[in-house]
Amino acid sequence: MSASAWLRQAFKRAAGCVFLASALAGCATWTAATSIDDAPLRERAVSATKQDAHVSVAVLGADDSKRMFGADITKANIQPVWVEVENRTSQNLWLLHSGTDPDYFSPLEVAWSMHALLGSATNASIDDHLNKLGFRNPIPAGETRSGFLFTNPDRQIKLVNIDLFGSKTLIPFSLFLPVPNDAGDARFALIPFRYSESEIIDYHDLASLRTALERMPCCATDAKGTTEADPLNVIIIGTLGDIGTAMVRRGYRRELRDTDLAQALFGRRPDVVLRKEAQGGAPSTTLRAWLAPIRYNGSWVYLAQCGRPIGGRFAHHDAASPALHGDVDEARNFLIQDMMYSGGLEQLGFVYGVGAAPPANPRTTLNGASYYTNGLRAVMFFATRPLNFTNVQILDWVPYLEQRETGAREEQGDAGE
Repeated sequence: MSASAWLRQAFKRAAGCVFLASALAGCATWTAATSIDDAPLRERAVSATKQDAHVSVAVLGADDSKRMFGADITKANIQPVWVEVENRTSQNLWLLHSGTDPDYFSPLEVAWSMHALLGSATNASIDDHLNKLGFRNPIPAGETRSGFLFTNPDRQIKLVNIDLFGSKTLIPFSLFLPVPNDAGDARFALIPFRYSESEIIDYHDLASLRTALERMPCCATDAKGTTEADPLNVIIIGTLGDIGTAMVRRGYRRELRDTDLAQALFGRRPDVVLRKEAQGGAPSTTLRAWLAPIRYNGSWVYLAQCGRPIGGRFAHHDAASPALHGDVDEARNFLIQDMMYSGGLEQLGFVYGVGAAPPANPRTTLNGASYYTNGLRAVMFFATRPLNFTNVQILDWVPYLEQRETGAREEQGDAGE
């Protein structure tokens, strides 16, 4: 055997020993807390009461995780949330976990992330410990129940939806909670920009609001304001809680990337960037939004870009600078349908303002990608859930839905001739 081959084999044996030792050490060092003290969580919990239900919620940090679970599960991109529900109603209530996070982790999933090799007895103890700590339904009438939900991580500020379900009853809560151990990176601030009151025009009728929306810029630009960027094809109106709740319920999360910083509006980068991932973490819908210097009956107005990368769910999720898919109207319409299912969409309309660009004569954005559009913006008004399809009012502005129906009939007629 050559010296180099012998060294390679020796290195592999040593690496295997280190791995095995680490695994066995992990089994030996995990111990469950002898007393689960939630007093530190109660001290900083955010509470609210509605319809004879009282909830208290707190986000755990690394130290809380070690103390409660015996390991820092935040390193596995799991963000535990402590929830206590006091049910003062006359019926049992159920906490809908998927309302808090559609991609929540079950207690046994979290326990599996803590398992060690060759530690079957310890692993069983971990499973039992996490199972006991998970929030359990139902919450009996007149009783109080507490436990943990295991969610995907948010930075700095976390919007936590708590949906309590009963017979013909839904009691919704939307709470903004600080995230412990966060470095306070300004990029992740929930509201990084505010206008002074003197800069804001508050509209109180739909006609004047429509005029103002159609006068807004068609597109974002580069940082210098000289080159057009992606089109502003969506307008979002409502309170931050109602908007955020609808987005969370449909799997949108705040995620700002370096590529988002290239787009500017009103002289600044996006105020909020949301992304909804597809299966396996593949990139899907991106929503960049800027707070506009207008309001509607006191509600905030956001101008936003909705788009998808070329390739959609088949695009490589590690792409450094994904190019915009050309059919931006499809991405806009997908967002509308998604928000229909969110339970928070109250009104929907369409206005001009982007400017039409047919497929034969597309526009070009910053990185050379081209797009085409019918030039319409979707205007979505949000309210406190729960709402359903029958609650959504279609505004008689630009009759886009009727236009599409008429166009489909004409195409069918042409095909039959």
